[in-house]
Amino acid sequence: MVADATNLVTLVQTVDHLPMPAPAQPGRGHPKVYSDRLMMKALVVMIVKRLPNVHLLLTVLAQPTADMQHLRSLLTENGRFPSRRTWERRLAVVPDTVAGQIACVGQCLAAMIAPWRDGASIAAIDSTVVRANGGVWHKKDREANIVPHRSIDTEAHWTKSGWHGWVYGWKLHLVVSVASVWIPLAAEVTAANAADNETAFDLLDELTTALRYLVGDTAYDDQELREACEDEGITLITSRRGAYPHDDSGVEVRRVFHALRSHAIENWNGQFKAIFDVNQPVPTRGRCATRRWILGAVLVYQLTIWCRFEAGEELRAGLKPFIRAA
Repeated sequence: MVADATNLVTLVQTVDHLPMPAPAQPGRGHPKVYSDRLMMKALVVMIVKRLPNVHLLLTVLAQPTADMQHLRSLLTENGRFPSRRTWERRLAVVPDTVAGQIACVGQCLAAMIAPWRDGASIAAIDSTVVRANGGVWHKKDREANIVPHRSIDTEAHWTKSGWHGWVYGWKLHLVVSVASVWIPLAAEVTAANAADNETAFDLLDELTTALRYLVGDTAYDDQELREACEDEGITLITSRRGAYPHDDSGVEVRRVFHALRSHAIENWNGQFKAIFDVNQPVPTRGRCATRRWILGAVLVYQLTIWCRFEAGEELRAGLKPFIRAA
């Protein structure tokens, strides 16, 4: 990396050092000309520059400035810059690989930073709602298959949040380290009506970091999920259903674990939404583009931690200025 590189250039160059998930078996048809790593670099540029689609990405990269020329050179492979159709086709399937990439980077960050060096490896599992772009599709119109306005994202759905009430949009499902550094270890994005305990199985499938405890709220109080965690050597600790106060023998232990969970996951959610303006509706429409946008933001968060760790800088404070300055 050059000494005077911008933060964005540093983030893009860091992609060259990331571990990549195992490639899928090649299918029929023409082999890939450009690597998945190149697509990840383009995704980083889209997230940091807030470019929700390929048209905007290419329009910005075409600007005759030194910074954009440098970025174009970083998005060139074997002396070739992909065509617009190639970018559109390859970035459309990036969401299918980003979740695996996040898990790989999370495992690597945990090994580099050693956030649990003084205790057991604990992570929190949770979901947070994200509002859809455009209008909302009311239940009576959905049941009648009537879309009253073109701005409605018909792939989003409703959920009721304890914090926000009824929300039409999406859910970010996440596993985050409970430690001095909040490291995303696995992530997925679904329509808002997806059940947390069901999506948790997908997070477990992606998770590559060895954990001792996984802590969740009552949404994850599921016997099948508990057994799946035990198969991976993980103890799932959740809030119990039923009227409070609970008086069983494990209540005090659960209380301690859930204080740790709340401190980690709630603060991470707040920080993530502030950095990437996720308190506002997403700038994308449709499952593919929205998964790419939100999971891409999680990946950029991880890359920021990576860069700041290598530079010896604070890992919980200063992330927003770092990204905004890019």
